[in-house]
Amino acid sequence: MQSVGCCLTTTMTNSFSSSSSSSSSLSMDLDDSPETRIQRLITENPVIIFTRSSCCMCHVMKNLLSTIGVSPTVIQLDDHEIAALPSSTTPAPAAFIGGTCIGGLDSLVSLHVTGHLVPKLLQVGALSYRFLCFGFTSWKG
Repeated sequence: MQSVGCCLTTTMTNSFSSSSSSSSSLSMDLDDSPETRIQRLITENPVIIFTRSSCCMCHVMKNLLSTIGVSPTVIQLDDHEIAALPSSTTPAPAAFIGGTCIGGLDSLVSLHVTGHLVPKLLQVGALSYRFLCFGFTSWKG
């Protein structure tokens, strides 16, 4: 699971500004607006969760996805950055799968309980069929 610092601006400055020749999907131009940086992160990561620090719901979301075999990218946002999320009706934590906002914890659990989460994760390449065959035996598809 890839977890990134306490705010989008600080995270990008502290974690990725001094990267060597290897590129990271989280590296970006710090001159971009928070909206632009968030949209780029959504586009570049098959599963991403935007959260506030110490958010217990985010912890549950990460555990659910981890149990299925997915390592989401987790970005902690400051309060002023939360407003930059594309779906202002979904407060943090907000999960995006394949570039689409699926909502918060309730929506993620609902997708899982109804059997729609695993196919969605397979579709965006966040989960492999091989893992389903050999590593995760409780999913019924």
